[in-house]
Amino acid sequence: MTLNVFDKPGAKVRLDDIPAEPPKGMTREKAAKRFAALEKELFELQDAMFGAKVNSVLVVLQGRDSAGKDGAIKHVVGCLNPRGVIVTSFGVPTPEERQHDFLWRVHRHAPRAGEFSIFNRSHYEDVLVVRVHGLAPPAVWSERFGHIRDFEELLTEHGTIVLKYFLHISKKEQEERLLEREESPATAWKLNPGDWKEREHWDDYTAAYEDAISKTAAKHAPWTVVPANAKWYRNLVIAESIVEALRKRRKDWDETLVAMGKAGREGLEAYRAQRAASAKERKAKPAPPRRTR
Repeated sequence: MTLNVFDKPGAKVRLDDIPAEPPKGMTREKAAKRFAALEKELFELQDAMFGAKVNSVLVVLQGRDSAGKDGAIKHVVGCLNPRGVIVTSFGVPTPEERQHDFLWRVHRHAPRAGEFSIFNRSHYEDVLVVRVHGLAPPAVWSERFGHIRDFEELLTEHGTIVLKYFLHISKKEQEERLLEREESPATAWKLNPGDWKEREHWDDYTAAYEDAISKTAAKHAPWTVVPANAKWYRNLVIAESIVEALRKRRKDWDETLVAMGKAGREGLEAYRAQRAASAKERKAKPAPPRRTR
């Protein structure tokens, strides 16, 4: 599978040149078969990472309204053991969050060693929404690109695997999805006039996303632009990308687990030997004389 990956700062990003549809020849049936194989491998990789506690994973999901962030979480996280997964959604900052720097509310949700953290929206909202709606002057939000790069580099230096995804849908597909919400009782709760208002800023958001991806792409924190018009293909691309990133670490995790197992066996053998010696000593020691009245 050829992925649209940006892993170099300053890369030229043109979202209009990247298809939002699956490639020719890819079918739902082929994707389902591939996804099933990835599901098993992803679970095993997560299990190894959880045990070794050498690395953690941060998955950042960004996209326009109705791009499928919740759906991606449902299907991809469904492959994982919930024991080691935390999903955090970032909305409008609270009064407390606004009293801190823009990364404060994000950093405290970074994954611990062995864990997955999934961000539904993220620190990138502070160079997207803030920019499009003029919530801060350019001199402020433009500086944040550097802060984001430093933040993600800090995470990777401490063992976090940072993977960022932009769920790429067409304007026509978004309109169809928003209209579908009105027709289905199961999704009507998602109705929000703000989604339609945001569509009026489509081109502004396109420019903002292109800048954000270009200015924060890095080998240690790559962006993948995910064709997301077909939900089943979106899920496959994300799962494939995560598995590829984790496979590279599997050898290190296995070596760590072997060393942990060796240390555990040695500790258990020492404990059993100590118990055996104590039992032998108690058996060899003469019993104290019985007291008589």
